[in-house]
Amino acid sequence: MLYAFHELAYQSALPWRIGAQMARQFWSSPLNPASDTAIGRTAYASAELFESVTRRYGKPDWRLETIHADGHPIRTTEQVIWQSPWCRLVRFARNIGDLKRAGKPVAAPAVLIVAPLSGHYATLLRGTVEAFLQDHDVYVTDWINARQVPVLEGRFDFFDYIDHVRLMLAEIGGRAHVVGVCQPGPPVLAAGAVMAEDNDPNRPASMTFMGSPIDARLSPTVTNQLAEEKPFTWFRSNMIHTVPLPYPGFGRNVYPGFVQLYSFMSMNEERHRDAHWDYFNSLIHGDGDGVDKHEEFYDEYLSVLDLTEEFYLQTIDIVFQQHLLARGLLEHRGRRVDLTKITDIGLMTVEGEKDDISGVGQTQAAHGLCPNVPENQRVLYVQPGVGHYGVFNGRRFRDEIYPRVRDFIAQNEAISGVPQRSAAAA
Repeated sequence: MLYAFHELAYQSALPWRIGAQMARQFWSSPLNPASDTAIGRTAYASAELFESVTRRYGKPDWRLETIHADGHPIRTTEQVIWQSPWCRLVRFARNIGDLKRAGKPVAAPAVLIVAPLSGHYATLLRGTVEAFLQDHDVYVTDWINARQVPVLEGRFDFFDYIDHVRLMLAEIGGRAHVVGVCQPGPPVLAAGAVMAEDNDPNRPASMTFMGSPIDARLSPTVTNQLAEEKPFTWFRSNMIHTVPLPYPGFGRNVYPGFVQLYSFMSMNEERHRDAHWDYFNSLIHGDGDGVDKHEEFYDEYLSVLDLTEEFYLQTIDIVFQQHLLARGLLEHRGRRVDLTKITDIGLMTVEGEKDDISGVGQTQAAHGLCPNVPENQRVLYVQPGVGHYGVFNGRRFRDEIYPRVRDFIAQNEAISGVPQRSAAAA
């Protein structure tokens, strides 16, 4: 019933949102002589703040029509090259003429960025994708909101996730490089092991894991401790709810995105409260930079999607309670996932010194679990001074982390010997 009550609360606030929108227009109108007074600015800021915290945030746009490489603009074209009911594989094809004008090679290593399926849309990685587009042919997993998938489409679980990674690598072809950000670490590593054991020609040339819970037993965070302390039945009873009408996924059991969002925000409640207070003051004082910065972050942060019941519960069980992959006990489609079979796939791990979601050590555990990766194809890096989101976004990611990942991919591209591919956009 929680989901239904959540929808009821949203709909009940509609008259107040309309009133706030009207007040915002009234107090910001140049025809209103009181609009530039202290009372007018405060009234406008109050209406704007109320509307922003009560409206529904839909899936954000990528906004990557043009990126910049060494100061040169490069246009991109968003292409959906493969899809299932649960995911779209999106490619950002770079304009060949722009690449030449920027002095960038037309052919570049193919990189599959596996976005987390943990409550936010793949667009949370906009900055990550933008950085990689400077030097790579980039593909991104654009996961679908479970409440938009009809029940007749069936289930989607942890093992379907592994299969999806494999199918998308096959669609890209050759030996692409994989970058798994946060949640995808365990299933992507499992997919790499299965493909390596099969000697799959589309197995990755390298895998980079950023802030991923490969072994959540190490440096446990508040998130890890909650998952371990609560019995599995508690998650099933308290975190799973049924999608109500009018969504296409009506009747599907899900872990709602708004529950995940409230959980994350409660971990840093004071910080979010202060951010909204600063936003309110920026509106009053006409601080456009402060307003834009706040809105850019929260327009993305407050946009959430639902996860299927089976995927969420299996992730809790496999990754955070039984630690099956880290203990060598994970089975996929009837066979054990053997990480020792990974022998010619490069491995890089990136962690943030202040990560409070995936503690230092959880991601780099992959190196110990994959003993047969050659030493010249390994990189272990811990970025000083950054938390979880700083591992894949922000200034330090762009200036310090991304160049290391770029060089690691280039090194393994040369080792794999697979021909690079064209930007393929006229």
